Amino acid sequence: MRLRNIRGSKDVIASCPFVVQEPESCRGRWAEVFGNENPIHIEVGMGKGRFLMDMAVLHPEINYIGIEMYDSVLLRAVQKREKLETELKNLFFIRMDARQLPEVFAEGEVDRIYLNFSDPWPKDRHAKRRLTSHEFLARYEKILKKDGTLEFKTDNKDLFDFSLEEMKNAEGWELTAFTYDLHHDVVLSEGNVMTEYEEKFSSIGNPICKMEARFL
Repeated sequence: MRLRNIRGSKDVIASCPFVVQEPESCRGRWAEVFGNENPIHIEVGMGKGRFLMDMAVLHPEINYIGIEMYDSVLLRAVQKREKLETELKNLFFIRMDARQLPEVFAEGEVDRIYLNFSDPWPKDRHAKRRLTSHEFLARYEKILKKDGTLEFKTDNKDLFDFSLEEMKNAEGWELTAFTYDLHHDVVLSEGNVMTEYEEKFSSIGNPICKMEARFL
């Protein structure tokens, strides 16, 4: 269960130098925020941020933005980053609802989107809230570059099946690769950086599913 309320979390986030406070004002000018023209990769629903921090260390030539909806979860990412010995100039966080993505990023401003262990929203009436639903794919289309990519990982097979069908039926997208057992897939597991949930679930024997798609 996600923690929703931690005393003082809003104040910490508001004063944090690597949390962008008014992301809508950066729309179309994220290159200025980072001070370079490097590719921009975003993670929607970054949780405690381990995946993006590891990626930012491994790939200083890429700019990363982590998006998280809940103050209490973002607070954990902020605390974790503050403990890092490495200064990450290529990583910022945003506290926002993913439905606002087109208000924060301009057309073609993002090169890659990561969705890692997203909330499955198991009830049918909540399907449109799933981050791989056609409603969200339409939002991603508004910010991804042509030939931009989407990567999705989960241990929830029902959500993965749903996501594959949504992608297969989506115009303007190409499903380029998928697996129901990432850690035993020689090709897709190459260079894989694990999230906290991925490490937890795989350690108890849950196979990890992964999908990759390209925006045409």
